[in-house]
Amino acid sequence: MSDKTPQQNDNEEIDLGQLFNAIGRLFEKLFNFIGKIFKGIFTAIILILKPLVEHFKLIAVVLMAAAIIGYIVDKFKEPVYTSSMIVKPYFDSKYQLVNNVDYFNALINSKNLKEISKVFEIDTLNASNILEFEIEAGPETQNDLLIEYDEYLQDIDTSLVKDFSFEKFVENRDMLSSSIFSITAKSKSANIFPQLEKGFIKTFENKYSKKLKQKFDSIYGVEKANYLAQLQNIDKLQNMYIEIKTSEANNGKLQLSTGSLLPLSQEKVETKEFELFQEEVKIRQALKNLEEIKIEEQDYYDIIASFDEIGKKDSRVLSKLTFLLPLIIFSIMVIAYALMNIFKFIKNYEYNT
Repeated sequence: MSDKTPQQNDNEEIDLGQLFNAIGRLFEKLFNFIGKIFKGIFTAIILILKPLVEHFKLIAVVLMAAAIIGYIVDKFKEPVYTSSMIVKPYFDSKYQLVNNVDYFNALINSKNLKEISKVFEIDTLNASNILEFEIEAGPETQNDLLIEYDEYLQDIDTSLVKDFSFEKFVENRDMLSSSIFSITAKSKSANIFPQLEKGFIKTFENKYSKKLKQKFDSIYGVEKANYLAQLQNIDKLQNMYIEIKTSEANNGKLQLSTGSLLPLSQEKVETKEFELFQEEVKIRQALKNLEEIKIEEQDYYDIIASFDEIGKKDSRVLSKLTFLLPLIIFSIMVIAYALMNIFKFIKNYEYNT
């Protein structure tokens, strides 16, 4: 026994030493791999910056010339004015709204001034000043999104509620998920914008939205008639209960002659006035909610904010050639340099079998 114990300890020490060596080699390979990644990133950055440093003077001169040319063009070109209108469509007219914005832009690009002037009821001179329309969702507050999320949860299967968080709901929303839209118009004329509202108002009253409104009005009429009929029935029951109570109060305890020593009194009729009152309150609240919905959605749209009387001059940085032209020229130079190096690499590449 004493001869085998030292040999067993030596074997355990060798196994542990091999294990630690293996772990050390593994970490060494891992660190080398991470180092190669950082070295590759650093090399890529140097390769990108190297031509910029080598040709700095040429690039600076070209970009400066492009900025000067852009500035001169900006000075002499006609100013562009913008204005926005915020609308809330009803009866799913938002789909036609988005489609019509694309249609209006197509008319503008094709220079179809006759059709543009017909749609917006303006002359062709004003129609020629319209440059573009843009549409986007909102503006929406966090509270608006929470209300939409709550309404969405009520419409989907309850088994899916726990797997669909608010963050996921917001991430998966597209523009048509919104109920409010911002329409931006661009024009060479500063005072044309109020005249453009007529064209968009026509958009909301389309065949589909009219059909939905007729359906809504029919359902509203049926539900209102049903609630009123229930109130009439409750009123009749209430009157009947009043008559019963009045009759009991007038007669008092009606004694019946039965020949017995103890007179019998007429039993009082059980009525449910409180339950009936609760039902009436519930129906009147439902009728009130129905009337509120009718008032809110009796129109095809609501204009939350109209176009400005005088548009604002478009002062975005990317709309000015002073900044945009150098950016375009620089992008072209980078792409051209990359293509030249790729072509040189392919030309000089030798395939070794």
